[in-house]
Amino acid sequence: MAIALKQRKHLSARTATRMRRAARGRKRISGTADRPRLVVTRSSRHIVAQLVDDGDGRTLASASSMEADLRALDGDKTTKAKRVGELLADRAKVAGIETVVFDRAGNRYHGRVAALAAGAREGGLTF
Repeated sequence: MAIALKQRKHLSARTATRMRRAARGRKRISGTADRPRLVVTRSSRHIVAQLVDDGDGRTLASASSMEADLRALDGDKTTKAKRVGELLADRAKVAGIETVVFDRAGNRYHGRVAALAAGAREGGLTF
């Protein structure tokens, strides 16, 4: 994995480090249909959360700050991230999912990533 990252021309050191952290974490984390992997994808403006069954390679539920009802919310990005976590927990309950494995995808467990996790826990998901 490190060799492939070095071959990319326009990859910042910060992005390469995050990708290496994500690869290390993904070696240990695997989601199943009973206990899917909650993947957090964070950009500078939005946040996306998905429940992934790695056995089938399917997304079981997802929520994003790009959805129309969340775009209309006032507040900062951290508040919206918490609301995304709550929305994902509601959709997971509808799908019959109660426990998940948290995959921060190389991001630090801080700020918006931690707020999303807190919202999902408040919504009823168990990590």
